[in-house]
Amino acid sequence: MRVLLTGATGFVGSHVLDRLVADGHQVACLLRPSSDPWRIAAHLPRITVITGDLAAIEDINALSAFRPEATIHLAWQGVGNRHRDDPRQHDNIAQSLALMQRCAAAGVRTWIALGSQAEYGPCAEPIDESTATRPTNAYGKAKLQAAQDSAAAAAGLGLRFAWLRLFSSYGPKDDAAWLIPFLCLSLLKGQRPALTAGEQLWDFLYITDVARGIVAVMNNSQAQGIFNLGAGQAVPLRHVVEAIRDRIDPALPLGLGDVPYRPDQVMRLKADISRLSEATGWRPLVGLDAGLAETIEWYRTHVDRYS
Repeated sequence: MRVLLTGATGFVGSHVLDRLVADGHQVACLLRPSSDPWRIAAHLPRITVITGDLAAIEDINALSAFRPEATIHLAWQGVGNRHRDDPRQHDNIAQSLALMQRCAAAGVRTWIALGSQAEYGPCAEPIDESTATRPTNAYGKAKLQAAQDSAAAAAGLGLRFAWLRLFSSYGPKDDAAWLIPFLCLSLLKGQRPALTAGEQLWDFLYITDVARGIVAVMNNSQAQGIFNLGAGQAVPLRHVVEAIRDRIDPALPLGLGDVPYRPDQVMRLKADISRLSEATGWRPLVGLDAGLAETIEWYRTHVDRYS
């Protein structure tokens, strides 16, 4: 299949590109001129690179020349915690809709995009796709609005539409500001990481399973609508923290309790993934212990990249 991928230089996007290339798809990646392609450097000789910015999608004529059949839209400005309440989050909505229009004109018939568990907001029970959405920050609100507006636009354009709400992902090549890479890098340097008390119960999905889930939806012509993308189990955050520390050096101190919980702290995240599994046959293959082991070894080998 001819696939247009946005957000390819990011953490999730780079692993989706790995999966697409391994499966033999023809891939074009939309890259900003300022993008750092270190995560996907090995793939650059075998993919089509379309240079451009979503803020000026009307200027990108190479989309029509590539003739994509499907778009996997992962690009989103302001994913980091420091940007979660930036009012510019909503700029992503208009850019996504403009890209959809251009893609439909270029021949795309399938539109897959990445949402977030932040669309649900805090929820004490396992979350399925019918759970009420009560986002608490601008990021979650913008993702939710993008899902609703994109679904309506896709229906009008005759596109198959799928929106995957991603829970907590982890693995190699992540941004150092996120919890698991922060822990790995801090402990590999012998530092004492400052943390909350770790009483949260979170749903962690290894990144190769994330990529497999996204591509599985693309490959299944009957899969459409909203899907949760998670591991389907909630584990104590303290367990994850201690497991990482023990694999690196059991003697290292941990700053559990040094950081107070935020007022909107999410204490429980557990995805019901039955809808995705039933629609595509996908299920997580990498358990938490194996995923953490692979993640730690990758950061051990690449610690200098983050220095």
